[in-house]
Amino acid sequence: MICVRYADDIVLGFQHESDARRFWTAMCERLQEFSLALHTDKTRLITFDRYAAAQRAGRKLGKPETFNFRGFTFICNKSRQGKFLLHRKSRRDRIRAKLKEVKEELQQRRHQPIPEQGKWLRQLVGGFFVYHAVPTNSHALAAFRQHVTDLWRRSLRRRSQKDRTTWERMARLADAFLPRPRILHPLPSDRFAVKHAWQEPSA
Repeated sequence: MICVRYADDIVLGFQHESDARRFWTAMCERLQEFSLALHTDKTRLITFDRYAAAQRAGRKLGKPETFNFRGFTFICNKSRQGKFLLHRKSRRDRIRAKLKEVKEELQQRRHQPIPEQGKWLRQLVGGFFVYHAVPTNSHALAAFRQHVTDLWRRSLRRRSQKDRTTWERMARLADAFLPRPRILHPLPSDRFAVKHAWQEPSA
């Protein structure tokens, strides 16, 4: 069994479905003793491993189910070599909410000098990348940067009816102020790798 928890969000992994169902029943009974219950919309039992795709295909159930946790959607996927790959991508609803905040803030900063706007956007995009720059999420990082650039361009064009801000100029401004998307975190297999004593003779 593996357990990943953050505050009141928790993901539990079991090797066997029977163990998962037995734990589910025990958890429900335990919570009932305190007049509590699992959230029906957020609590699910799914198959999520290297065999999920084959099992669901055999039952004609479509692609493996996904789940959301801490701002990411977790997906059963395959690497270029055909091996199982845990794919994480930023949740669409969280990205849309963040872009809405950017749009509203740009409206308040519309008449600030461009360098001042660019400095603020650099911090915002950089902060987004620090959390979301995980392996397999590069497309979402690039898309977020592009959307921010587009919102910035629209905001600048609304400063004057005669504004002629082109995409070429915006590309230069983005290159000057916005950090480029790049992966900042290692793969989970590297981050949580455990070595035994016989693998480290000098230990």
